[in-house]
Amino acid sequence: MATTITLQPWIGGAAALLLPALIVLRCMYRLYVHPLSVVPGPKVAALTSLWLAYHTYVGDESSVIFDLHKKYGPIIRVAPNDVDIDDGDAVDPIYVAQGGFPKTPQYSKFDIDGHTTIFSSLTLPVRAQRAKAVAPLFSTASIRNANAKLEQVVDDFVRRMRTEAARTGQPVNVLNAARSMAIDAVSSYLFQQQYGAIGEQTSAMSASPFVDAYVGVGAFFNLLPGIIGDFVQTMADHWATNAKTEAAFQLMDRFTNQLVSSSVPKSGSYQSRLLEQVSPQQSQIELKDVCFAGTDSTSMNTATIMWYLTKYPGIYNRLREEVRQRIANNEDPATGPYLRGVVREGLRLSWANPTRLPRMVPKGGWQFKGHFFPEGTSVGISAFQLHQDAIVFPEPHNFQPERWENPTDAMLTNFFAFGKGSRTCIAKNLAMVELTLATMKVAETDILRDAELVTDRIEIKEWFNSRVRGEEILIRIKS
Repeated sequence: MATTITLQPWIGGAAALLLPALIVLRCMYRLYVHPLSVVPGPKVAALTSLWLAYHTYVGDESSVIFDLHKKYGPIIRVAPNDVDIDDGDAVDPIYVAQGGFPKTPQYSKFDIDGHTTIFSSLTLPVRAQRAKAVAPLFSTASIRNANAKLEQVVDDFVRRMRTEAARTGQPVNVLNAARSMAIDAVSSYLFQQQYGAIGEQTSAMSASPFVDAYVGVGAFFNLLPGIIGDFVQTMADHWATNAKTEAAFQLMDRFTNQLVSSSVPKSGSYQSRLLEQVSPQQSQIELKDVCFAGTDSTSMNTATIMWYLTKYPGIYNRLREEVRQRIANNEDPATGPYLRGVVREGLRLSWANPTRLPRMVPKGGWQFKGHFFPEGTSVGISAFQLHQDAIVFPEPHNFQPERWENPTDAMLTNFFAFGKGSRTCIAKNLAMVELTLATMKVAETDILRDAELVTDRIEIKEWFNSRVRGEEILIRIKS
């Protein structure tokens, strides 16, 4: 009688033993053999990228890494292939020299409708065609020529806050008001057609759910693609979709589509310049991107500056006096040194974009202060680290505009509000003008006289674009 032997139980048993063995071997490799194994940091970060993804998601990534630098030093490993650097000397090689290192694949999470944008493109050649088309609009001279248009938006912004305070008798959410100002300023100047958010006078600006959806992308910025990452991202997208979000996306679709379809050739508008180089579809995507980027960070910075001016009446009064004196002397109040200091100090402490800006080490690797990082390593620096360097910025948590009267070279190197190098924020000149005009007008109109804060701190989720907890920065403005 023949005997039949089946191998299935043996194969299943071997697989059950092999899988744990492979996991152990992979862990041992990452801890002791991997090229980054000599870089200090928590063991769990060396073992799995899920540690970093978790802290990114819960919104304490920057704070946790800040504390880890105190323990391990200026160069730490925060994921199996990721290194965070707390050293201003690394700014130039990573972001500036020879165009800087290319962006890491995570930036593709900020693609819009499946297409790259000026911001999300990973390499300079991909970005160059579109960026070159619109770059003239972001020159200082071009923005200066549109000063009257921007000042009108800022006037409307201040008037709207004063009217809201008088009408409701309640604290004003200056973050929402600043969002309205920012999108109106961007659209008025770049698109030559104002969005009209300031006139809405609603508790939440109509485009806010659109902006918030892209802010929320930052919660998953460090979640790598794969079975777990793809599943979590899909479920998160599903949960985040609601009637308000869909309505805001449809509104933004209609607004940007109308801008592209009615664009006048050679008019100098953002859309007309793009249409000379790329398709109508790509042009519309770039318009959406600038609506998001130009609204979120500028509004956070504006609201934070107003919060600090309310918290420190002495600083506010000194600013008011400088603005008053310069107007009386027929000098441009927007060029006042103390005003510049207030804006820069606000940018230093607002944490609009607090997290590391990762870049990928190029072919040949990179040597930095005793460490060699092989090709493909993700390295980066954060404004959260550089702006709180107590050696560069004594008493770093204090709001001190006067520190910018005679900034040191180290202060200028560590100032990272817009990033650095060829991939610095393309609209930083426009953002600086908006912030300067808004802060100047707040002082000139004295809208913050006897104003009061509702909370003693601004709490944020430390995502790529920070999210204020509660989505409110409230100031009680005397009507």
